[in-house]
Amino acid sequence: MASPLLCLAAAAALAAALLASTPEAWRPVATPPPLPVLPIPSAAQLKWQRREVIMFFHFGMNTFTDSEWGTGAEDPSLFRPAALDAAQWVGAARAAGASLAILVAKHHDGFCLWPSAYTDHSVRASPWRAGRGDVVREFVRAARAGGVDAGLYLSPWDRHDARYGKEVAYNEYYEAQLHELLTGYGSVSEIWFDGAKGKNATNMTYHFQEWFQTVKQLQRSINIFSDDGPDVRWVGDEKGFAGTTCWSTVNRSMITIGEAGIEKYLNEGDPRGRDWVPPECDVSIRPGWFWHKNETAKPLSQLLEIYYNSVGRNCVLLLNAPPNSTGLVEDADVARLREFGSAVATIFGTNLAAGSAARGSSERGGGFAARNVLDGRDDTYWAPAAEDGRRNGYWIELRRPPGSAGRPFNVVRIQEHVALGQRVERHAVYVDGAPVANGTTVGHKRLHRLPCAVAGGTVRVWIAARRGPPLLSAVGLHHDPFVEADSL
Repeated sequence: MASPLLCLAAAAALAAALLASTPEAWRPVATPPPLPVLPIPSAAQLKWQRREVIMFFHFGMNTFTDSEWGTGAEDPSLFRPAALDAAQWVGAARAAGASLAILVAKHHDGFCLWPSAYTDHSVRASPWRAGRGDVVREFVRAARAGGVDAGLYLSPWDRHDARYGKEVAYNEYYEAQLHELLTGYGSVSEIWFDGAKGKNATNMTYHFQEWFQTVKQLQRSINIFSDDGPDVRWVGDEKGFAGTTCWSTVNRSMITIGEAGIEKYLNEGDPRGRDWVPPECDVSIRPGWFWHKNETAKPLSQLLEIYYNSVGRNCVLLLNAPPNSTGLVEDADVARLREFGSAVATIFGTNLAAGSAARGSSERGGGFAARNVLDGRDDTYWAPAAEDGRRNGYWIELRRPPGSAGRPFNVVRIQEHVALGQRVERHAVYVDGAPVANGTTVGHKRLHRLPCAVAGGTVRVWIAARRGPPLLSAVGLHHDPFVEADSL
């Protein structure tokens, strides 16, 4: 008779053999991610959101007439930039930290910065490059050479073309120019439409839906900007400020492009929105959109204020820098953009939460640990258990390592994993048990600039999220020396 020990050993060996022969599908597997909360962004929208800062270049006939809105009657011979250098523009964009730059290919005056076959009101009729120039081509080539993606703006309102006001004829003309721009210059990452039109302008019906579908047919991965998207929406002002509550979701059926009275809806979004259309904050570094000799760039303190109220409120900042009549961005403007980009890098280049121990009110399982908020990756995140916090809120806490509690911070950064939807409705931040900040939405990024620097060993973020368990990809602590320098 075999000994009990030998029987146990045989049983263990048999169990191991059975486990080894168990089909792969029967073995324990990783915890799957939670279901998305619809709507969710497309891959192109996610890429756009993570850019955070992009550039606009308003350049054209208005640059030479000291205007913001031209009449359309300007003589093309006025367009004669003596030193146009699109590579210098791209360098200015890179200095600001931008990875995408958008050129105004045609503004309201109807003058085209490329030799369009459908009008005589273009660079072809100007003395620049002896009538053989193409600003759009020089721009997109410089962008690609400089590692920056290109975007274009084609104004729907055209004060020059005689077809404007004739619905079919003008929409055909506009469609033809879209084809030129989206088939003749390679990949375009964003195309800009707006509803801007003077009060006394000729009545005109734009075929936006036909335009949008044409754009997607020609370039599938492009993002379309307009008041109602479909990919990126206007934020409702030209100050660069989003709402303190800012959802990426809206109901597009409630938005009419160019219609007044929708600014608040655009600024704040809609928690019950069925369409993912995140906001873009457009603002110029100067008072005007086009270059004017007597204007200067906003001070650094104001640009940082804009950054906190755009990027720091779930938006992308579209910052305009107008080239002058020689075809260059002013040296002082380039210096300001470089100063701005350097300041942002200084503030957020060091995370004072690094090395902290993180714990949450609960954890969904392997792969969704609280420590994921500290790894610097967009694709990992903390997820609590589904039922935890549904009644009283969820929380995540950082315990800073010994010695770091004395390093003060005055900026708290919170980021959601928006690839699976926007969820956070309210939140608050506590340092060593004392409240220091609170707000509503988070989205891709929420930045809290504190009234004064604080030092503490424990930082807790409390979250209310009734749309589903919150998914946080990052919690960061930073020091902004420019706030103190400017006594903001």
